[in-house]
Amino acid sequence: MSFPVSGPQARAVWLRAQRLDQYAPFGAGPQAARHAIAHLGYVQIDTINVIERSHHHILQTRIPDYALADLEHVQSVEKSAFEYWTHALSYVPTSDYRYFMPAMARHRDTPRDSFASVTADDYAVLLKRIRREGPISIRDIEEDLVEKTHPWDSKKPSRRALRFGFFAGDLAIAKRTGMLKSYDLASRHFAWDKRPRPASEMQFAQYLLTRALRAQGMVSLDSICYGNLGTKKVVAELIAAQVRRKRLVPVHMDSHPNAAFWVEPDTLDLLPPTDASPLIHILSPFDPLIIQRKRLSMFFGYDHKFEAYVPPPKRVLGYFALPVLAGDRIVAALDLKTDRKAGKLLVQKWTWIAPRSKTLKAAVEDALGRFERFQLASV
Repeated sequence: MSFPVSGPQARAVWLRAQRLDQYAPFGAGPQAARHAIAHLGYVQIDTINVIERSHHHILQTRIPDYALADLEHVQSVEKSAFEYWTHALSYVPTSDYRYFMPAMARHRDTPRDSFASVTADDYAVLLKRIRREGPISIRDIEEDLVEKTHPWDSKKPSRRALRFGFFAGDLAIAKRTGMLKSYDLASRHFAWDKRPRPASEMQFAQYLLTRALRAQGMVSLDSICYGNLGTKKVVAELIAAQVRRKRLVPVHMDSHPNAAFWVEPDTLDLLPPTDASPLIHILSPFDPLIIQRKRLSMFFGYDHKFEAYVPPPKRVLGYFALPVLAGDRIVAALDLKTDRKAGKLLVQKWTWIAPRSKTLKAAVEDALGRFERFQLASV
């Protein structure tokens, strides 16, 4: 039996899980960044910097007093978060490291074709240098340049060896300065006496389910396994067992009766907010609330378009449009750009999704003022 859930109730559950229904749910300072990453399970990294990069943006959305140095402290000083691939390159809690070790072993045993040019001898020399000298970046390596085989590749051959070591788990990113990464031996970076024990297939499935319930509240098989489609069978078996034990309740949205979701029993007690002055959040297109487009459309009735790689004449929302959340509605999309020399945030295009009103526009403009101060804080 599946219980019906209204659209407003479903959104309330997801927004509470994402901590977007409170102004400063994690407090401030480096500990807030640590708690936010631990709660969300991952914070996606991206290179685009027409505004502050997505990993900082996602954290600032939930930590109004966030400073860029907070994430550096978490990664490089207390080392409570590390970089690895989830559905994309992301910051992940270091306490979850063991769940990514099976993927690291697969990368080591069956390298990607792009790593075919990395010889065992060259890789051994690289590891020996890092062991001797400490963390290094690609800029520290002097070598003959080669032609790129991909626009995002490097002319330095050693970059592939560094990336192979990263994916194989031999290396960890010890520090990130902008998009420049410094790599260290993982064992030294984390100061392990011995490496953690890799998670089993069932433990990884339980991790995905637990992470999704915590950060999504109301979960589907697709949302749990986003970026990990190969785990669907095991996760489905785990869900069925949890339902039998009454630890999970099957639900469906009134507007999508054939889409299967599950919640923990006490989750359904959460009622939609009735605040007449909703919180305004200017969201990154890589925010966990936005990145799963099918889920976003189902819950919010909004189809976001990421158009950075769309030819300009075909763009609808703009190069790097940011959805604007007001309470439990996506009300606008803003294509923004920071003019760092002039010291201001430029609105390239403003697209209304909800009916426009003076009150709503004033609230969004107030949020833009706060967002501009964040953009210019590190200039």
